[in-house]
Amino acid sequence: MPAHPGFPPSLVQAALAASGAHSGGRLRVLGISGLQGSGKSTLAAQVVDAATATGLSAASVSLDDFYLTAAQRHALARDVHPLLATRGPPGTHDVALALQVIDALRDRGTPSLPRFDKLGDDRLPVSRWPVPARPLDLLVLEGWCLAVPAEAEAALGRPVNALERDEDPDGSWRRWCNAALASDYPPLWARTDVLWFLQAPDFDVVRHWRWQQEQALRRAQPGRGGMDRAQLERFIQHYERVSRHALRTLPARADTIVTPDATRTPRD
Repeated sequence: MPAHPGFPPSLVQAALAASGAHSGGRLRVLGISGLQGSGKSTLAAQVVDAATATGLSAASVSLDDFYLTAAQRHALARDVHPLLATRGPPGTHDVALALQVIDALRDRGTPSLPRFDKLGDDRLPVSRWPVPARPLDLLVLEGWCLAVPAEAEAALGRPVNALERDEDPDGSWRRWCNAALASDYPPLWARTDVLWFLQAPDFDVVRHWRWQQEQALRRAQPGRGGMDRAQLERFIQHYERVSRHALRTLPARADTIVTPDATRTPRD
């Protein structure tokens, strides 16, 4: 997002080197995980630019781009739980499509790369998906819950916020999402060759970072609406449980940890 100041060139070059894309021979997938607003898409874009500048064929795709369509999520809301109408939590992604795209890229194909319209809250038509000009050497896959493992059943009983307390009192929504995270997502996590984690100072800073993102979206696409602060606060609560679990678990799973401060400036 434009609100992010960008990462130092030395860090970008380190990420590109860590990806192994210059080794040749096959597609390399660099995973970048981090909470909402931490700078994943900014770093991904910088790494792609740096790779392209050296003659590599590179592209980025977000886990967000694989959200289920609005119609698919509304069907889940009707058949499983009303909270599944909201994009974001595990179970609201088309994991099969993500695997299909990455596997086609690994086979040296040039499939269309999905794109999601956040203000429109729906996937863009296939005619608007970008297509790589040639087989990729590097794919940067970024996502807010990328590589996060499922929680233990015992952790799911107690709500973490008002949304869970009031709208998921029996825990059926969070258990359904956790089951999806346990069964559907590990094959996708396994497609990454290297994992970087942008470790936020804490979860609370996400409220500020995500508001910056929302304002940037409005500036980029004026007249298309968006969320106000109250709507955004409720939206973020859909992500809170898995985000807090990411902060607890990903430092031990990532190959490299970057620790941005509250201004999103990397401390190390």
